[in-house]
Amino acid sequence: MSDNRPARYLSETDLKRYVPVHVVWEITLACDLKCLHCGSRAGHRRPDELNTRECLEVIDSLAALGTREITLIGGEAYLRKDWTQLIRAIHDHGMYCAIQTGGRNLTPAKMQAAVDAGLNGVGVSLDGLAPLHDAVRNVPGSFDKAVDTLRRAKQSGLAVSVNTQIGAATLPDLPALMDTIIELGATHWQIQLTVAMGNAVDHPELLLQPSQLLEVMPLLARLYREGVDRGLLMNVGNNIGYYGPYEHLWRGFGDERVHWSGCAAGQTVLALEADGTVKGCPSLATVGFSGGNVRNMNLHDIWHYSEGMHFGRLRGVEDLWGYCRSCYYNDVCRGGCTWTSHSLLGKPGNNPYCHYRALDLEKQGLRERIVKIEDAPQASFAVGRFDLITERIDTGEKVSSVSDSGQVIKLAWANQGQKSPDEGRIPVQLALCRGCLQYIYPHESTCPHCQADVAAAEAEHQANRTRQQAIMNTLTGLLGIAPSTLM
Repeated sequence: MSDNRPARYLSETDLKRYVPVHVVWEITLACDLKCLHCGSRAGHRRPDELNTRECLEVIDSLAALGTREITLIGGEAYLRKDWTQLIRAIHDHGMYCAIQTGGRNLTPAKMQAAVDAGLNGVGVSLDGLAPLHDAVRNVPGSFDKAVDTLRRAKQSGLAVSVNTQIGAATLPDLPALMDTIIELGATHWQIQLTVAMGNAVDHPELLLQPSQLLEVMPLLARLYREGVDRGLLMNVGNNIGYYGPYEHLWRGFGDERVHWSGCAAGQTVLALEADGTVKGCPSLATVGFSGGNVRNMNLHDIWHYSEGMHFGRLRGVEDLWGYCRSCYYNDVCRGGCTWTSHSLLGKPGNNPYCHYRALDLEKQGLRERIVKIEDAPQASFAVGRFDLITERIDTGEKVSSVSDSGQVIKLAWANQGQKSPDEGRIPVQLALCRGCLQYIYPHESTCPHCQADVAAAEAEHQANRTRQQAIMNTLTGLLGIAPSTLM
């Protein structure tokens, strides 16, 4: 990059030209953990994983497409013998290279070899304190191994981060887990919700109920603020959202102009499975979302011409259903995370894991609950089926459910079969109501959420900032220190 912006920073050119800025690449499905929530059911290698020559050709192709960052995952990336050779090739092309790991057997020698090859960063998974983490990862001692890996990565000069999946049992651990992460020297903490895919379908007790977002989101907001004060930046994953009173806080890391603007799969994100299958997102199901295989078609053509990659480019409001179809944010949000909604209900575009939605239903005395009705096949990235029940909070009486609706659940979108637009969509830029700190469309003069006069609320906000700045200037003058500016 020519400036100090992160490799994943998206420019208008990236969006318009469909540049696969960030690539997540499963280079092997082999794994040394047995995670109960693993969507890919990692463990054994795929029968026909790409060889070294094929992988190097993929790296050349990604560089030609304009990729700036590649994250290597598994399974466990370090269980592939040529993994450092791939890191070196990525580095030689000037692309940022990171790995995501559970860290169980990332020995000092393996880590040093990766550093020498040009590895830039390591993300280590910690899904709670030791008892919960070891239970979910299904290997005793895995927490201590992960912590040791994180500590050594920091000492090696790598950029270090922690990834945490939030499930039904995670919340009590989060404050103390954040303390641990800060003590270990990590600067970034990425969080995401556990999703109903693969092994997680076999263990539905791990999944949050949608109504629990009313508890989750305020806690995350508090931890976000505390983390910033202590040098830790919380990165919210693509299935943490959407448009509630904390959206302005974390999506843009303090830049209120940045908000959720729809699934980026197949638009600025590309993923590969170890056998060469190409998808728009690493978490999506293989069946229904594969754009082809690099052994049968070159990567450039898969990215630009394969229909399986283009659902995100073609999807519009007409593809939404259920609550999302009539939601105030439908045109900009477009149903939130594709992976989350498809894995749960068999079709994207109706996502109950939404803070705005949970708050709105609560005002009506309602909540949503998921119930498993179909197991997932014993295959990588397999999905089962869940029912989504809407019920009264006070009595638990069922009001409606997806299974009772008679709706045919089919993985399809209205513009399927059509050519994707020549230019990518530039997301709608929403404004922030200062009365309730929720996003609104720029044309609104009265906030639809809190009925505030938008202009008056903004004027009051600016006046308060001016008063606060004057107080700060007075105090810094009295203390004899340089004046500061409010963010």
